[in-house]
Amino acid sequence: MYSDELLDHFHHPRNVGEIPEATAVVEVTNPACGDLMKLWAVVYDARIVEVKFKVAGCIPAIACGSWLTEAIRGKTLEEIAGLTTDRVEAGVGGLPSASRHAAVLVIDALQHLLARLSGSG
Repeated sequence: MYSDELLDHFHHPRNVGEIPEATAVVEVTNPACGDLMKLWAVVYDARIVEVKFKVAGCIPAIACGSWLTEAIRGKTLEEIAGLTTDRVEAGVGGLPSASRHAAVLVIDALQHLLARLSGSG
């Protein structure tokens, strides 16, 4: 049902936690399923230098949150602005159709983070 990559991110999530002195913090909820993601980031010179997350949700939501933090750490804001749900899905080795909301949740959190960092969120 779930790929090895997804299960690895679920069983060994990367970058879980909070950042007390974060540059920006966002929280998003998926109204369809109730999953919630909170994302903390420290930005220096337009680059994500530290990122942490917490998810209250399903196995795929936790895995996608873990994958997202690995994908954006060390990248510039410009580099991560183009991330899509398809890229998240590919990154975790695919998602069952009933779990695609997990990729939507993390991209929604990323978009809120980018908006907050640009001053429009």
